[in-house]
Amino acid sequence: MRDHSSAFAQRGETLLDVSALRADTPGCDSVIHFNNAGCGLIPRPALRAMHDHLDLEAGIGGYEASAARAEEVRDFYAAVADLLGCGPHNVAFAGSATHAYSKALSAIAFEPGDVILTTRNDFISNQIAFLSLRRRHGVEVVHAPDLPGGAGVDVEAMAALMRARRPRLVAATHVPTNSGLVQPVAEIGRHCRELDLLYMVDACQSAGQLPLDVTEIGCDLLTATCRKFLRGPRGSGFLYVSDRVLRAGYEPLFIDMYGARWVEPGAYRPVETAARFEEWEFPYATLLGCAAAVRYALQVGLDPISHRTPALGDRLRDLLAAVPGVRVLDRGPRPAALVTFAVSGWEAEPFKRALDAHRINSALSLREFAQYDFADKDVAWALRLSPHYYNTEEEVDQVAAVVADLVTHPPSRR
Repeated sequence: MRDHSSAFAQRGETLLDVSALRADTPGCDSVIHFNNAGCGLIPRPALRAMHDHLDLEAGIGGYEASAARAEEVRDFYAAVADLLGCGPHNVAFAGSATHAYSKALSAIAFEPGDVILTTRNDFISNQIAFLSLRRRHGVEVVHAPDLPGGAGVDVEAMAALMRARRPRLVAATHVPTNSGLVQPVAEIGRHCRELDLLYMVDACQSAGQLPLDVTEIGCDLLTATCRKFLRGPRGSGFLYVSDRVLRAGYEPLFIDMYGARWVEPGAYRPVETAARFEEWEFPYATLLGCAAAVRYALQVGLDPISHRTPALGDRLRDLLAAVPGVRVLDRGPRPAALVTFAVSGWEAEPFKRALDAHRINSALSLREFAQYDFADKDVAWALRLSPHYYNTEEEVDQVAAVVADLVTHPPSRR
């Protein structure tokens, strides 16, 4: 395996050898990839881990290959534990962040009248899940208000709702998919701990971009994907389950032979670890690719990543804000590297296709993805650009120049 040490930060320095990191990223040769909030470009070590395991499965059999790679499989849990500041026993593999989130929700015995307290800036699938629970179990979904100007949730107002409503679950998304807003999840967690409330955090867009410490956040449950800023393969994610939740006996609604033991004809016993939230069947090549991707991120260093990646977002945001006809939509004091903006003179799909023609990867956020946030901002859609640490300042400038040209010369004037 090639020595990557020269590419990575030493002793917390924020400078990275971007050229070496790009050499580890085959996709950099083909596109300007500013869709890391959708899927990051996979680095070579993760690709190699997946290819090697598939070759092994083909050569000796699937069960036999997973047994032969048992140590590497266990390292997935150790790597995610290092990422989150917990123990390997607190980590469960999942097919996606939404899979993990649904599993966690299914472990909560909601009853009619229970309150889910959340925020106005959340992930669409989480909100749909809450509404489904309202329809099926009669729970009440309460949204804490935002600070003036939309700069994130008003934590004090949220804490007052905690005291007044005693929610069955408090839920927050660290960074929503539709903007660069960074929510104060640790401040929310402090109030949850003081009031002994169950607290779940969606870290889908922050894992791999910002440092995460579940003790500092104070959450009971945390979900994330591996495919975004962690740069792992699609179809993968993880769930953190705190010791107190494990001790309290929370388990998913549908638990299988991997998460429990059938101890007698009429009884089963959940396993003691977060594995109770997993199933028997694993995509082992994917899991090993995730382990390699997480180790890669840890070797690069979350401290330098958390400086460089949002800084690239800030540079792009500043350049776009200076373009007539562009309205940058991100709010909050220190936004993440999800840069969202509205443009005049274009419809959503044609604008994205125009960027595609320049080999610039981007994503669309539609009104249905963010009913509260986009209503407040009075937009039907936004274009999302999300650079990462392996992108360059030159790419940022190039993308901003392309956007400026497209907005200056909309279809009606071409």
